[in-house]
Amino acid sequence: MKRRYLFAGLVVSAFFVVGAKTPTLKDTPIGENFHAPPGVSAPIEPLLLYQASQDEKCRHWVDSVYKRMSLKEKVGQLFIYTIAPVQTKRNMQLLRDAVHTYKVGGLLFSGGKIQNQATLTNEAQRMARCPLLITFDGEWGLSMRLRGTPVFPRNMVLGCIQDNRLIYEYGREMARQCRELGVQVNFAPVADVNINPDNPVINTRSFGEDPMQVADKVIAYASGLESGKVLSVCKHFPGHGDTDVDSHKALPVLPFTRERLDSVELYPFKEAIRAGVSGMMVGHLQVPVIEPIGGLPSSLSRNVVYGLLTEELAFKGLIFTDALAMKGVSGNQSVCLQALKAGNDMVLAPRRLKEEIDAVLAAVEKGELPEEEIDAKCRKILTYKYILGLKDKPFVRLSGLGSRINTPQTRDLIRRLNLAAITVLNNKGGVLPLHPDLKEVAILNVGDGGKTEPFDREIKKYIPFTRFQLRKDLPEVEQQKLRDSLAAYRRVIVTVTEQRLAPYQSFFARFVPEAPAIYVFYTPAKSMLQIQRAVSAAEAVVLAHAPHDDVQERVADILFGKATADGRLSASVGGLFSAGSGVTITPHTPFHFVPEEYGLKSEVLSRIDSIALEGIKEGAYPGCQILVMKDGKTLYDRCFGHHTDKHSEKVKPTDLYDLASLSKTTGTLLAVMKLYDKGCFNLTDKVSDYLPFLRKTNKENLTIRELLLHQSGLPSGLVFYQEAIDKKSYKGSLFKQSKDALHTVRLGARTWGNPRFRFNKGMAAETKSGDCILQVCDSLWLNQSFREEMQRKIAEVPLKDKNYRYSDIGFILLQMLAEELSGKPLDEYLWQEFYKPMGLERTAYLPLRYFEKKEIVPSAVDRFLRKTTLQGFVHDESAAFQGGISGNAGLFSTAREVGKVYQMLLNGGELDGRRYLSKETCALFTTDKSKISRRGLGFDKPDVVNESKSPCAVSAPASVYGHTGFTGTCAWVDPDNGLVYVFLSNRTYPDAWVNILSKMAIREKIQETIYEAMK
Repeated sequence: MKRRYLFAGLVVSAFFVVGAKTPTLKDTPIGENFHAPPGVSAPIEPLLLYQASQDEKCRHWVDSVYKRMSLKEKVGQLFIYTIAPVQTKRNMQLLRDAVHTYKVGGLLFSGGKIQNQATLTNEAQRMARCPLLITFDGEWGLSMRLRGTPVFPRNMVLGCIQDNRLIYEYGREMARQCRELGVQVNFAPVADVNINPDNPVINTRSFGEDPMQVADKVIAYASGLESGKVLSVCKHFPGHGDTDVDSHKALPVLPFTRERLDSVELYPFKEAIRAGVSGMMVGHLQVPVIEPIGGLPSSLSRNVVYGLLTEELAFKGLIFTDALAMKGVSGNQSVCLQALKAGNDMVLAPRRLKEEIDAVLAAVEKGELPEEEIDAKCRKILTYKYILGLKDKPFVRLSGLGSRINTPQTRDLIRRLNLAAITVLNNKGGVLPLHPDLKEVAILNVGDGGKTEPFDREIKKYIPFTRFQLRKDLPEVEQQKLRDSLAAYRRVIVTVTEQRLAPYQSFFARFVPEAPAIYVFYTPAKSMLQIQRAVSAAEAVVLAHAPHDDVQERVADILFGKATADGRLSASVGGLFSAGSGVTITPHTPFHFVPEEYGLKSEVLSRIDSIALEGIKEGAYPGCQILVMKDGKTLYDRCFGHHTDKHSEKVKPTDLYDLASLSKTTGTLLAVMKLYDKGCFNLTDKVSDYLPFLRKTNKENLTIRELLLHQSGLPSGLVFYQEAIDKKSYKGSLFKQSKDALHTVRLGARTWGNPRFRFNKGMAAETKSGDCILQVCDSLWLNQSFREEMQRKIAEVPLKDKNYRYSDIGFILLQMLAEELSGKPLDEYLWQEFYKPMGLERTAYLPLRYFEKKEIVPSAVDRFLRKTTLQGFVHDESAAFQGGISGNAGLFSTAREVGKVYQMLLNGGELDGRRYLSKETCALFTTDKSKISRRGLGFDKPDVVNESKSPCAVSAPASVYGHTGFTGTCAWVDPDNGLVYVFLSNRTYPDAWVNILSKMAIREKIQETIYEAMK
C-alpha cells in the first residue's frame, strides 16, 4: 500500500522519497512515491514542532515571552476571537477589547474584502503585546471568505486528480497567499470522508469517499501548506463525512462501531498524524462508542480530544475547536472552559469573551483546571508562533496586495488543477478518442447556448459538425423532431452546462440514439442523476466539473485523443458511477470504431470474447491480446486473462509478449525488405556473396530467395546449445523418449531431458564477466565466441533436398545478411528505420533493457536448459544463445504495435503519412508465392490446396499473408478486405510442449469469426 509521509521527530527530520534524493522542506512535494522507512511508526512529532525543538533561539524566545505573562494573559493565548473585517467604530472597539484587554492568542476574520482584512490585521498586530496568530478558514482558497481573490476548485473536484504533486503545489500556493495577507494558520484541509451523498454540510468540501484517497490528498495539501510556513489544520475530527445533520444547526451523531470509525472516519486523521501534520480541529459531533454521555459534543469530550486524539493517536500538535458559537455546541455552559478541559489547545471563542475567559480563570483558581495544563498549552502556542514567523510582529504591505495575491502563476495553477480533474467516467467500446475522419457529427447543447462557444471552436479544428440547442420545456412534438434529426448522425455529443435538468427530463427519457452518444458535463457530477437513464445508456461520459474556457478546449482535445485525461471519480454518483470510476485517454490511446460503419457486425465480432475465454478455461494459454483492424481502423482490441494464473497480473494492452517466429516478419523481414528497397541485393544473389563463412561449403550457392521461401535445403533447426554443454558432465544421453531417474524434465510429447549437466569451462558464467557477455537469462551469461560456434555448425550441417522445409536457420542467415549490408546490429537497424519513426515504444529485442519485468508476460518455465521462468528473455533457444537477438525470434511487442507494422505493409509501405517501404517492394514480398508450397517471400500464407494444414481460417482468401509464432502468436493481413488480425498469447507457459492452442484452433476460430462478421 502506497502512503505519503511528512515525517518529523527525533528519528526522521525530512520527507522521504523512494528513488530520489531527500528534498528540503522548501521544495518537498508529496507524490506517488512517498513511503515510510522500515521501522518507523507513530507517534510522529509534527515537523514544525520538531524544527522548533532543534532551535535554541526558539526556546529562548518562548521562555522570555512566557515569563512576562500573567495567568490571565496565558489564558488569553488559548482563545481565537472571530471578528468582521470592517472598520466601524463598534468593530474597532471589539478588536481593542479582544487584543488589548483580553490579550487573545489569535484572530479569525469573517468574510469581507481583502484590503479591509489586511488593514485590521496590521492594526491588531500593533495593539498586541504578543504577536497574534491570524487564522483563516480557506478550504478552497481565500475566495471562501474574501471577495475578489482567486477561486480554486472545491475539494471534491480536486479529489479526481491523480497527480498529488498538484495538490501539494496548491497547498504551497495557499501558504504564499496566506503569508501575503498576514495569515499563519489555515483551517484546512477537510479530512472528512464524505460517503453520505445527503450530507448537508461537508459534501463538496471533502476530497471524496475513499478513505485512502482522502488521506493522500489531505497529506499532500497539508505538507504543501506547512512547507510554506503556514499551519495546516485537519478537520473535523473524528469525522463529519457520514452525517445528515449540519453541526452549525444541531448536533450530528456518529452511530458507528469503533471498527467502522477506524477504517473510515478516523483513517485520514490517523494518516495525517503519522505524516507529521501540525494542526487538528475537533468537530461538534456525538460519538457514542467513544463518549457515552449522551448529547456531549466531541469538541467537549475528554474521551475524544484527550483520550483518543492526544493519547491513543499520539497527536502532539495544536488542537483547535470548531467554532463554539455553532448550534451543535453553543447550548453548553462555559463552553470554552469545557473545551479546554477536554484537551483542546485553542478555542474558537463565541462573542461573550469576558465571560468565557473569567470562567477559565475561576476554574484554575478552584483547581478544576490545573494551571500546569494552561502553562503547557500556552508554551505550545508560543512555540508555534515562533516557528510560523511571529517572533517579530509581521505587517501586511497594503500597496499592490491584490496583484500579489492574484498572480499569473496562481491563475495557471488553477487552470492546471481544473484540467487535471477532468474525468472520462466510461468509454464503452472504446468510442473515444474520436477519429478526425469522422463525418456526420451532431452537438446537442443543454443550457445557455453561448457558454460552450470555446468547446465548439476547438471541435471545429478537428471535424465539421451540426449544432442543436435543446430548449427548456420543449413540446413533445418538437422533442420528437429533434430526436429524429439527431438520428441521422453517426456521433452525438451532448454538452451540459445547466445544473437544473428537470425541464429537459422528458426529452432525455426517450433519447436513446442508435449512434454512439457522448455526454460532457460542465457541471457538478450529481447533476447527471436528473437524466440518469440517458446517461447510463451513453457510450462515453466526460465529467469536466465547470464550463471554464480552458476546460472546454481541453475536453475537445481529449475527445480527439490530443490531450490526456486520467481523472478518477472522487465520490459515487448514485448508481451510475462508483468512486474510482474513470478511463485514461492519452494521445497514445488507439482509435476504436463502430464495426457496422466498416461492414462488420458488432454482435458477431463480440463472439471472439467467448472463444478467447474458452481457451483460458481449457488451459490453452493464461492470457492473450487480440486486435482486429479494418481499413486502418481498430474495430476490436481486447485483453483476456492473466500473465500466469488468476492470482498474477491481469493482461493489459501495454504488456509485452514474446513474438517467437512472428519476429521473422515483424523484424528480420522488414530489414531485408528495406535493404532490397535500397538496391543492396537481388533475390537471386547467393547468400555466400555477403557471408564469407558459407563460401566453399555446400551452402555456397544458396540464394536469398530460397531462404525466404524456405526452399534452401537447410534443416528446420539446430540444437546449438548442445555445443556449449560439457558432454562429460552428465550420465547417459542428454535426451530420451521416456522418463526415467535421469531424464526427469519433459520437453515434448515423447522427449525427456536430463537437466543435470554443466556447460563447458569458460563458455558460461552466472554473472557477466570476461568474455561471457551474451545474456541468456537472469543467471546465465554466454561466451561471445559461441556465435562462431553457431556459424561453424551452420556451415557444416548437411543440406537436404530443396523442397519446402520450414527453417529457422534460413532466417538466422537472413539476419546475418541484413547486419552485413546495413553495417548495424539487427535491433539497431530496425529501431532506426521502422520502430522509432513509427512511434513503436513497446517493441524491442532484449526488452529488459527498457522495461520492468512486470510489464513483460512470462513465456515459459524452462526446467531443463535455463532452469528458470523466462520473463523478458526470449524463449527460443537458438535466439537465446545469440544473446537474445536473432533472425528467427527474439522480438517482444504488443498486439497494438504489431498491428501498426502490418497496417504499414497493408498500406503499401506507408503509415501516418510517412513512407517506410516502396509500394513495389511491398507488392513483391506480399504477393509473390512459391510454386511448390503455400509460402511467400518470408511470409506465410493460407494453404488453399490442403485446408487442414492451413494456418488460417477456411474463409481467408489466398491473398492473405502473415506469420505465426511458437509461443502462441500470429498476425495476418487480408489485402482483399483491408483486414489486419493480431493474436498474442503465452501458450507455452508453463510448459512449452503442451499445445492446446493448436488443438483447439483458437487463432483460426477467431479469424473465421472476423469473416463471419463481414457476411
